Amino acid sequence: MSSFALRALLAMTVTAGLSACVPTTTTSTASAVPDVSVPEEGIYLATKDNGINIPAIDPAKVPAQFQRQIVDFPSTEAPGTVIINPATKHLYFITGNNKAIRYGIAVGAAGFQWSGQALVTNRRQWPTWTPPKEMIERKPELSKWEKGQPGGPTNPLGSRALYLTTNGVDYGYRIHGTPDWWSIGKNASSGCIRMINQDVIDLYNRVPDGAKVIVLTASGQIPKGLSLPPPAPKKKKPEAKPEAAVATTEDADGTATPAAGTAPVMGPMSTTPAVPSAIGPALPTPATVTPVPGMTTPSLPAAPATPVVTAPLTPVAPAAPSTPAAPAAVTPAAPAADTPPAPACAVPLVNGACPQG
Repeated sequence: MSSFALRALLAMTVTAGLSACVPTTTTSTASAVPDVSVPEEGIYLATKDNGINIPAIDPAKVPAQFQRQIVDFPSTEAPGTVIINPATKHLYFITGNNKAIRYGIAVGAAGFQWSGQALVTNRRQWPTWTPPKEMIERKPELSKWEKGQPGGPTNPLGSRALYLTTNGVDYGYRIHGTPDWWSIGKNASSGCIRMINQDVIDLYNRVPDGAKVIVLTASGQIPKGLSLPPPAPKKKKPEAKPEAAVATTEDADGTATPAAGTAPVMGPMSTTPAVPSAIGPALPTPATVTPVPGMTTPSLPAAPATPVVTAPLTPVAPAAPSTPAAPAAVTPAAPAADTPPAPACAVPLVNGACPQG
């Protein structure tokens, strides 16, 4: 049989949409990494979907093990089941007959802590993406999308999204596309499963509503139950500093001030030079400030008034009462000088006075 006839016979065993893929090896377990098959040619061509252009991807830039392809995959799971292996960065869509379509994925550190079973309970084309509040805190420029970023070529959820729930609970995990196709095969995202946009469209068209999704453990084993990463620790609110330890200068003008007990620092609006702590700004009035040699500041002209209350003025104080005493002695004599002289007495004086009659 010619090689051409052999290839034609093998091609009849795969789906019509992927008739050019020929699996070359088999795998013994679901957790093992199968050898690379021959990817379908032209699967990453440019296309337009719902009026949105999806650019082409050069297959030479995508490692062959992460390109979409048919592989041998022994499994007892029903066709239509999705099995995700975070350790090898692969997603398998079970087609039956121990075959699966394998896609390359990207998953972050949290993805290695998430394992268990889920159901596809919602599917969306070009979904809206709403960044979490924690992400907006880290990247304030994302605040413009706090109410949701419409679907489009730059939307982080890409062209499709499959929403997963476990026991009716949505833990926030998604299988979605990404415009960052170069991240496939690497640790990316916060636990969601990223796929090349052309690949997630292919998966979207195959996965039925209610499909079972199995996420293997970090070691590639079938999970025994649901395992979720621990919640991220909440940021502690900064504690208010005690008022006694912080000067009010910082509240007023934003400048730093020393803690209590340290030397004072002049604020940016002050024009007065620093004064030694012995005569610092705690003094009540300029009148009590002792002049410091060499200081020429506008606030010290009042210092000369200090000698008024010092010892050099003490001798002047006794002279003050003598000044008004002299006028008091001559005040009665002034009217006598203006009185006419008394007439001569013709008889002898009695007690120094002239007797009447």
